[in-house]
Amino acid sequence: YVLILNIIGVLVIFSATNGSRELLLKQFIGIIIGTVAMIFLSLFPYKELVKLSWLVYGLCIVLLLIVIFFGYRPLNAGAKRWIKLPALGLIQVSEFAKIGLIIFYAQLLTKYREYIDRFRYLLLFAGLLVLPCVLIMAEPDLSTTVVITVIVLCMLFCAGVSYKWIAGGFACAVSFMAVLLFALQHNVIPVLRGYQANRILAWIHPSDYTDMNMQQDNSIMAISSGQLLGKGLNNNTLASVKNGNFLSQEQTDFIFAVIGEELGFVGCIAVVTLYALIVLECLYLASKAVNLQGRLLCTGFAALIAFQSFTNIAVATGLFPNTGLPLPFISYGVSSVVSLFLGVGIVVNVALQRK
Repeated sequence: YVLILNIIGVLVIFSATNGSRELLLKQFIGIIIGTVAMIFLSLFPYKELVKLSWLVYGLCIVLLLIVIFFGYRPLNAGAKRWIKLPALGLIQVSEFAKIGLIIFYAQLLTKYREYIDRFRYLLLFAGLLVLPCVLIMAEPDLSTTVVITVIVLCMLFCAGVSYKWIAGGFACAVSFMAVLLFALQHNVIPVLRGYQANRILAWIHPSDYTDMNMQQDNSIMAISSGQLLGKGLNNNTLASVKNGNFLSQEQTDFIFAVIGEELGFVGCIAVVTLYALIVLECLYLASKAVNLQGRLLCTGFAALIAFQSFTNIAVATGLFPNTGLPLPFISYGVSSVVSLFLGVGIVVNVALQRK
């Protein structure tokens, strides 16, 4: 499933960038590095890997601090999310932090599983999550912060937290969102930057923010124009998203619009089905894992793939406010591809040690 998504990604990136060999070469390098790392991680016992969880957590924090103080901001980019390294190029640390935190919480929740419903331990889990989330928010990168939070919540659910805490947390989340939306509509922005607030307001009141909704409107038109079978890869019609300058970052955040336009409804359904199969496979392997650590590792990666792919597609189709998340295994991005292959390697590792 992953390799098929990679193949689709390479084909669509090549089309979206009008045959850019430079970007294609970088994506191939990312796939090769990721595959090698996946094979290594699949053979390195995960029980030994999770013993290094505090080291992994500390490394994530240090690298995120390096991004804050010494990070690289590309030209015309509003965020400083990368570290620029010789030969390797730009590295987006937050992508690797997702996998690092899955490893960390797999060990942490296993160690304290008998106390998982006690309030002080829930505060401990939340406190250890706040630090990396604050550093990622400072880049700023709200979407990755939300993804990491959802991953940890899913792992907490898998670890067996009481339903009373789930119900209470859901009630608090709904109340917080209601207060946040009320504050946004009255120009009181407690935690969000200006452009982040405007994106949410543009989603709620599209007629008042037509300029900010232009990308999503064009994305929806591109997807619908593909109809059943699409216009075909590498089409050169002037009205296409890649030639008409209707979208920015069509090879990353809005690559699903290119899939919809060029591969049609059939291509879109095929991509969604592949993601569903990956998530179901991860959950199946979680159910067959020999211990809680293995179950949590598989569940965390399943949550990552499910929520991030859903969010990217939801943005491209106007169901969510505009945000910058890559489509797993398909969007251009070396850091994203390599980090996801690390996650695949860990899941394969759990699968190989079922007996």
